[in-house]
Amino acid sequence: MIHYVTGDILLSKAQAIAHGVASNDPFSSGLALSLREQWPSMYKDFRHFCQTTHPKAGSAWVWGGAEGARIISLFTQNAAPDHNSKPGKATIENVNHALRELHRLIDAEKFHSLALPRLATGVGGLNWDEVNPLITKHLGDLSIPVYVYGTFHKGVAASEPA
Repeated sequence: MIHYVTGDILLSKAQAIAHGVASNDPFSSGLALSLREQWPSMYKDFRHFCQTTHPKAGSAWVWGGAEGARIISLFTQNAAPDHNSKPGKATIENVNHALRELHRLIDAEKFHSLALPRLATGVGGLNWDEVNPLITKHLGDLSIPVYVYGTFHKGVAASEPA
């Protein structure tokens, strides 16, 4: 079941946090930067993963921290053309494929809850009115709580229904 909440996604009680990225993303702004600051080893592992596997847009990568944190990077944006460029914008097609992969991962990993932002609408540049129906389509029938953080309030824990 999908629940729309407001607050700081980094304070979520969900078992996993999903976010949108590009392959070789520098994690230099938005939620990605906050994740990089909170879990520097996650970013180091992400860079290694991208350099060794060259993930395609529309795929996903799961990181597990020593303290139990689970971060799911959804490749919603196209990779930067070179190391001196910014990643490309997200596409609806990439988001659609990444959400399908996220649903598969949730089933395979037996996650009991998930939090995600307004996916691909910040740095990714997409319109929420186009992305939200895809979240409903791919995650709406899950039997676990899915918390969509619609409005960010730093340091404020959202009221996440069980």
